[in-house]
Amino acid sequence: MKNANEIKFLKNRSIIKFEGEDFLGEIGIDGRIFKALTLARISVGVISQQAIENGLSILVNEADAEKAVACLIDEFEAERKSGKVSQIYSINNVSVLGFVAEDFNKVLTELARNNVFPLLLNQVAGENRVNIVVTSSQDEKTKNVIESEIFKKPKTVHLAIIGHGNVGKTLIEQVLRSSEEIKRRKKIDLKVVAVANSRKIAFNKKGFDANWNDEVLTAEHPSNVEELINFSKENQLENLIVVDNTASKDFVKNYHALAENGFDLVSSNKIFNTLPIEEYRKLRYTLSKNNRRYLYETNVGAGLPLIDTIKLLHLSGENITRIKGVFSGSLSYIFNNFSVRNDKFSTIIGEAMEKGYTEPDPREDLSGNDVARKLLILARELDLINEFQDINIQNLIPEDLLAVDKNEFISRLDELDEEYKKIKEEQEPGHVLRYVGDLHGDLQKEKGQLDVKLVSVPGSSALGQLKGSDSIFEIYTESYGENPIVIMGAGAGAQVTARGVFGDILRVSETK
Repeated sequence: MKNANEIKFLKNRSIIKFEGEDFLGEIGIDGRIFKALTLARISVGVISQQAIENGLSILVNEADAEKAVACLIDEFEAERKSGKVSQIYSINNVSVLGFVAEDFNKVLTELARNNVFPLLLNQVAGENRVNIVVTSSQDEKTKNVIESEIFKKPKTVHLAIIGHGNVGKTLIEQVLRSSEEIKRRKKIDLKVVAVANSRKIAFNKKGFDANWNDEVLTAEHPSNVEELINFSKENQLENLIVVDNTASKDFVKNYHALAENGFDLVSSNKIFNTLPIEEYRKLRYTLSKNNRRYLYETNVGAGLPLIDTIKLLHLSGENITRIKGVFSGSLSYIFNNFSVRNDKFSTIIGEAMEKGYTEPDPREDLSGNDVARKLLILARELDLINEFQDINIQNLIPEDLLAVDKNEFISRLDELDEEYKKIKEEQEPGHVLRYVGDLHGDLQKEKGQLDVKLVSVPGSSALGQLKGSDSIFEIYTESYGENPIVIMGAGAGAQVTARGVFGDILRVSETK
């Protein structure tokens, strides 16, 4: 005898659709259909009536579909001529899954989250028994989702990691190292099934292991989103998350297509959230329409819980009046050290480069654009419609060094020394230099004031006491008055960024 908890799984079936006007409820229709199919030696499965569609759906073996359509066309020839029956046709390549579910609506919600919408469903009243019919291209995925939901099996979450540089590589290793513990504690089975860089994408349906890098090196698929979407569909993968660890302006153009094809998004890439506001809002609409999530805690503050805190305050109706802080780990290191040491400005920049705190071309940090992007992301979390060009940015690079190539700029770094020595010496006693982002003004209006600049602050202040490459954020609110909420800690580095991305992956996984 079958276990009541087992899923009955029947493949190679067809739906015979029987559509027409004014014949529903007419006595004898069901009997004539069954009689015609029985005489043709065709076994009938689920039968479902759709009042909205004015029709019936009958399930048969796929091998009998053509014969079933032909014999029903013969049986209802008169009704077809009169127009009472409009069409009789088959939908092939379907599968039936029968199971008992106490909360079928929750199962349906999980299926919908995975872009599975049953072609037919038939519930047996009072028994919690359900039969659903899905296309055979989604039947294995459907079975996996149902099993996770009703048998409380670990839920498999399939990850596609885009970008395997410092952060991506560290993240993959963190996932592989923690996967057994997460499966045991959270009943989530994380599998990295795709890894890509700008040229190639590697796939492994069962999930990569410690040798993932070798498989990536020998991969032959070109790196494009169509390959990833096709792979997920062909292998019927459920619970999909794409993780963008790049700084690519091009990859973010794929976010819409990914959301429309069943992927949730996790990103350390700041580009999308600083695109024109129209693009920003369009993605939010796509996400909402497709019931997808997009988390990007590491866009500002690496592993610090900053964006989440601001979202929570804003959603709770707290009036945030100002956000100010040191947003850049590299500029934090440079000015924290330059302010208290006698070394030249160029020496400390060289040191920050050696330690891997700056971008390969340190002008990307010294220009202030990275800080400006982070400040804009926070402004938009408060529903402000500022654009990048609204930001007042103090570029720390002399004009004659802006256009030269990277190597020449690095060789001429000492040209900055005199100017920054002067700025340092002209401060008030006990003051230090900090490069800050400041969102202020009336934040209840459509736009705020965004400033990114070098300032001198008392060494005893919260900003003044910053050490190493730490970041600090001061959030001022109406309720807290002059006492800001302060979030401070490691604001840069592959380990903390990867850990923050991992946290976002787990939060998306738990809501799936």
